[in-house]
Order: sequence, then C-alpha cells, then structure tokens
Amino acid sequence: MGSLRNIKKAADWSGSCRGASALEHPGARPNLLVLVPRRSYRWVFFIKSGFTMGLLTFAINVTLDGCCDHRAVAPDDELFRFWIRLMDAAGGMLWGRKVYELMENYWPAVARDPKATRLEREWAHKLDAKDKFVLSTSRRDYPWGNTHRVEGDLAGAIKRLKKRMPRGLLLGSPNLAKQLHRLGLIDEYLFVVHPIVAGHGPMLFVDWQASRLKLAETKRYKSGVMALRYRQGLELS
Repeated sequence: MGSLRNIKKAADWSGSCRGASALEHPGARPNLLVLVPRRSYRWVFFIKSGFTMGLLTFAINVTLDGCCDHRAVAPDDELFRFWIRLMDAAGGMLWGRKVYELMENYWPAVARDPKATRLEREWAHKLDAKDKFVLSTSRRDYPWGNTHRVEGDLAGAIKRLKKRMPRGLLLGSPNLAKQLHRLGLIDEYLFVVHPIVAGHGPMLFVDWQASRLKLAETKRYKSGVMALRYRQGLELS
C-alpha cells in the first residue's frame, strides 16, 4: 500500500489523462490503488483485496422544458455512441416495471431486425447481455435474459445491490428515481439535455424532494446537446 500522497498523485494524474471522461464511467470511485485503463473512459481505481461500492447514476434524456418522454428526442450517432459507452462502463441497468416493459417490448426485436442501424443493433445486443435489475411489486416473471427481480425493502435492497455492483448502476426510470432521490441513494445525476422545447409532459422533477446538486462535469455535442453530470449535494429545508 502506498502513502496517501502517492494515491493523490495517481488520482491527479489519471484525471488529467487525455480523452478521459467521468461522464462515461459513472461507476468509478477514484480513491484507491490500482489503475485500470479503459478506452474512452476515466481511469478507474480498484483495490487489490476487493472492490468499493458502485455508484448509482440516474441518467436520462430530457428536453429544455423538462420533458422526459423518450419519444420527444432522437439521439444522433454521436449521442448513441455516448450511451453505448456509458452502458458498457456500468455494471448493470436499474429500472421500474414500466420502463423495463418498454425496453423488453422494443429492443430484443431490434437485435433481430436486419433493417435496424448498426448502432441500434449494437445497443440492443449489449443491452441483452447486460444485467438488468427491476423493482416491481406486481410482476415476478422476467423472460428477458439477464433480468433480475430486486426484492426486499427499497432502501436496503438498493444498498445491497450497490455493494454487489462495483462498476455501478445506471438508473433509467424517472418515477423510481424520485423515490431513490428522496432516500438519498442516488450518487450522480446525468442529464442529457436536448435543444428541444417539447411543449408537453411527462415532466422531470414534479413532486421531487428539494435538494442542491453539485455540477461535476459538462460535455457539449455537435448537435447542441449538453450532457451535465451532477453529484448529490445538500437537502434544502
């Protein structure tokens, strides 16, 4: 084990690596000893004797007026590649039942569709292989491969899941995110803001608990889309 000074030097060096982006590796905690290079991601630190707890990142596309309807935005190839890299870096996906069923009813068919684009098929195949965790009180059967039902009380179940997934989890359900935000269990928020005024809902943050977030990183895309990564701040009274 090196000194704390050496760890800090390594962390400072890794964060300045050319092309590194914490936006594309939400599950990494840069606080330990072993450097692992990941192409297109932040350099990730692991400890030889075990892993640290993974981060829970709420990641979602949203319009300028706050609409989080997936039909309101159409990611181009550059943004599609960003989402693929983000999923690659995470240990698994976390959804509520409604979003899970939306994904289940669409992406497995895309993986088999010869008319789908290369990026669509790549996303579909990788999503199929990725661990998918679902919270639902009304459904128990999940035929889609690599899908796992999360059981137990919400707070305890998510804490245990984060310990099991050192590479982190991507949360993609707004309603579930509202509950986990209230419990203080979301570590990072990644808002991919599209230069669109949808003029309709559903709207993000309706009835959310007030809190202050800390801006950690921004990235601008050629289309004018802005990816904004925030960390948990302080609850507002």
